[in-house]
Amino acid sequence: MEDIVDIGGGAFSGKDATKVDRSASYMARFIAKNIVANGYCDKCEVQLSYAIGVANPVAIYIETFGTSKIDEEVILKKIYDNFDLSPAGIINFLDLKKPIYRQTTNYGHFGKEYLSWEKKIIF
Repeated sequence: MEDIVDIGGGAFSGKDATKVDRSASYMARFIAKNIVANGYCDKCEVQLSYAIGVANPVAIYIETFGTSKIDEEVILKKIYDNFDLSPAGIINFLDLKKPIYRQTTNYGHFGKEYLSWEKKIIF
């Protein structure tokens, strides 16, 4: 599987989990990995778009690159029904207040199975 993570908002360095570009990137990664792990598609990209002063994403977009095994609207509904995508909801769900960020300084933020956003769940 090819692991590519597109992020917005610049580098994560120096940003804590309250910065939505960092926490939402982790959450988008988590959701995309689990959409694939749950067998809904073979490849997935999740985009979460936020606006200043708005707690929840103003848009959620998924791209399955033609590999979806169920309707993409069903996948979107599963995302909306199962996850609190506000910054506080993401911080709580991924337990981002723990001192885990030193582990991301070498070899990147993704692909390390011991980090909370790399875990697999059924939803």
